[in-house]
Amino acid sequence: MINPKKHALVLAVAASLSLPGIAMATNGYFGHGYGVKSKGMAGAGVAMPLDSMDATINPANMVNVGSRIDAGLTWFSPRRSYTVDQVGPFLGPETGAFSLIPGTFDSDNENFLIPNFGWNHMIDDVSSIGITLAGNGGMNTEYPNVTAPGAPAGTYYAGTAGIDLMQLATMVTYARQVTDQVSLGITGIYALARFKAQGLGSFAAFSADPANVSDNGYEISGGFGAKIGITGDINEAFSLGASYQSKISMSDLDDYAGLFAEGGSFDIPSTWSIGAKFRPAKEHSILLDYQRIDYSGVDAISNPMLPNLFQCFGGDPTSCMGGSNGPGFGWEDVDIIKLGYQYDAGNWQARAGFSTTDQPIPDSEVLFNILAPGVVEDHWTVGFTTNIGQSSSLDFSFMYAPEVKVSGGNPLAATPGGDTQDITIRMEQYEIGVNYTWTY
Repeated sequence: MINPKKHALVLAVAASLSLPGIAMATNGYFGHGYGVKSKGMAGAGVAMPLDSMDATINPANMVNVGSRIDAGLTWFSPRRSYTVDQVGPFLGPETGAFSLIPGTFDSDNENFLIPNFGWNHMIDDVSSIGITLAGNGGMNTEYPNVTAPGAPAGTYYAGTAGIDLMQLATMVTYARQVTDQVSLGITGIYALARFKAQGLGSFAAFSADPANVSDNGYEISGGFGAKIGITGDINEAFSLGASYQSKISMSDLDDYAGLFAEGGSFDIPSTWSIGAKFRPAKEHSILLDYQRIDYSGVDAISNPMLPNLFQCFGGDPTSCMGGSNGPGFGWEDVDIIKLGYQYDAGNWQARAGFSTTDQPIPDSEVLFNILAPGVVEDHWTVGFTTNIGQSSSLDFSFMYAPEVKVSGGNPLAATPGGDTQDITIRMEQYEIGVNYTWTY
């Protein structure tokens, strides 16, 4: 007999070792979904039990997925680039204006392998405990070949430019069926993050801590949070669900204390979701979810570049990079609508989905968001599951996010002589996921 706890431990270690492969940027820098079944329905599933990745959506559903192990791998390919259009003569950085090199430039790092893992064990008929590993990220950019005659190399004139943010959340969930219709779940979260910035040395002139802005290698941070959820069956055809994840206060990135607001603080925003499931017939399930991501609760993500930097130039050190009111990426809160469909034929299931979200990046914030162009808005997905034995199955999913562009002016390029620039950032994405499930 295979020991499920032993296998859970082995798979957890394997997933943890895969941390360098984590990279997502779909709904801002959160994934559009975290399990292959949910991904096939554009991330929907707040009111529908799917698998042991449900802790990422609604922990209350874990008590209704049975004892199981889910382990998978996703190929994720974001295509990112930016264009600088020059209006007037190119003056370059030597004039005192932060005028970027004109042209179109692509980011390297277009292919990533992302693991997923979940284990759920039924304690008795009405309660379960589970462990889920899920990754976040997507700010993994690298622009190595930005040059122009007579100008220093690099997007920001400090060599190959980019940032690399990866987050791995370990979730421990307890769920319970409190009545025949209602289940509750609570998840404790430990998040581990790894971050590196390079090629940003020119921003040291705008920082309260110039030595800790760029090119300091990888820095690790960690923090704790929680997620709660509830699911209720109104009748055989209709169910509702809701969940809330707290903001996760991460330890400061000391080696980048001069880059991010509040001395290197980079927390994980809070999120909340509500959803409904409708079954017009036994084989058909229609899902509708709403999710809110509160980027405004994290200064490093939401603080705008201007007027903060102008206040820094005016002698306010708290408004310089790394200061308590320092500039960030200028991202706004987003609202996400997810529509999913599943057809269940017994030995196999087919899925499809669509999601759409607000644009998190205003056109006034394109200069810094060359590093993190999380601009995609729509996701189209399909997926299916096939049984490969009495206790095993395979899940597959495919996602396409069409290219989105955001254009705006370079706020640091203007001079009394009229030197101005327009910057366009863009991204499109492809993703293929596969997951193996063993139930016991």
